[in-house]
Amino acid sequence: CRRSASPEEGIKCNNNSGDHIYGIPKKVSDDPAEVAPKADIVILALPSFTHETYLVALEPHLKFGVTLGAMPGDGFDLTARHFLGDQFVNGCNLFALETLPWACRINEYGKSVQVFGTKKEIDVVIDPAEGNSAEEVAADLQSLIGRRPVLHLADNFLAVTLMNPNAMVHPTILYGFYRDRDWTEGFDEPPLFYSGVDEYTGKLIEKVSHEVLELKFFLEERYPGLDLKSVIPLSEWMLRTYSDVIEDASSIHKMLLTSKAHRGFTHPLVEKETVGGKKKYFPDFKCRYFTEDIPFGLIVTRGIAELAGVATPNMDEVIMWCQKQMAKEFLVNGKVAGKDLDVTRAPQYYGFTDLDTFMIANRYL
Repeated sequence: CRRSASPEEGIKCNNNSGDHIYGIPKKVSDDPAEVAPKADIVILALPSFTHETYLVALEPHLKFGVTLGAMPGDGFDLTARHFLGDQFVNGCNLFALETLPWACRINEYGKSVQVFGTKKEIDVVIDPAEGNSAEEVAADLQSLIGRRPVLHLADNFLAVTLMNPNAMVHPTILYGFYRDRDWTEGFDEPPLFYSGVDEYTGKLIEKVSHEVLELKFFLEERYPGLDLKSVIPLSEWMLRTYSDVIEDASSIHKMLLTSKAHRGFTHPLVEKETVGGKKKYFPDFKCRYFTEDIPFGLIVTRGIAELAGVATPNMDEVIMWCQKQMAKEFLVNGKVAGKDLDVTRAPQYYGFTDLDTFMIANRYL
């Protein structure tokens, strides 16, 4: 957007694990016609719920053959095909990162950001245009991201959609923390997010991860040529990504408690002043852990599981609690058929009712 873009020295990146650097945007505009037509690479480093808006705005101005992708990009191919069309998507280098390369936050819009930790390695899926190679596109993306994290080519877009650590972790932590608490009176201090996880929640995250693996195993058995090896247990993913900053790797619970990259993060909260003038903190049920990780994360996986006939009772438990707090309806009577599917990437929203059609139409086979 065209706001005060950056100070003269550029946007400062405060890095907890490396040198502080500055970046100076060449052009900042709220008009896609000013920036998109000459772009060889377009990266949507944005919450998933904004992708539709940006793709619709960019569509008339993107050049054929562009390298186009998102981070994180779970289900990004479904949205891109829906709004840009198969012909355009098949002619570009479409990509998606499984997660953000960094644990980071904005300090001051247009002026500074904070990097708390950099991941060691992450997966990227690339569906290159004819005549291009995924390896060449990956090299271009690696040069933009930097030395770390190291990008590894994932098997396909379905693998990145299923291997969604944010969707498995964030909503489950929220459910685990608030399930037995009365938050109506607020908190005196912001409670810790990752470092405040209890053993119950850690085990629930493991159960949700196991359900994703059950779906993977079913799909690989039904479609012998399908390769989903990059869909791995969440505990294995955390070690691959954060092993140098995790002090206790005995369980997901202990990993979250002892990860230096996750220290200091608090629950998403809204600050309010009470009648007596005292500040209190209340849950923010409009934060992206709800608005992104449910409709563009767990519901997508849950929708695919429904097409496959794979049961996900633990995932369902988390979704049902979260959608109640969001005042949304995604899962109804055990079916992905709620009135709010239009704000999701569930395959059911795009009209898919059987697994084979879904797999073939999205070129997963």
